[in-house]
Amino acid sequence: MANTQGPQGNHDPAGSTQMFRAFVDEAPQGRQAAASGGGPRIGLIVGVVVAVAVVAAVAWLALK
Repeated sequence: MANTQGPQGNHDPAGSTQMFRAFVDEAPQGRQAAASGGGPRIGLIVGVVVAVAVVAAVAWLALK
C-alpha cells in the first residue's frame, strides 16, 4: 500500500478533517436510502413465501 501522505512533516490535518466531515454529512443520507430500499425487499420476501406455498400445495396434491 502506498504512502499517500507525502513526506514526513508535510501532513495536512485539515484534509483529513474535511474528508471526515464529508463522511459524516453523507451518513444520514445513506441510512435514508437503506430505509427506502425496504419496498423491493418486502416484495421479494412476499414472492418467496408465495412460491413456497405453491410448491407445498403442488406437493400436497401430488401425495394425496
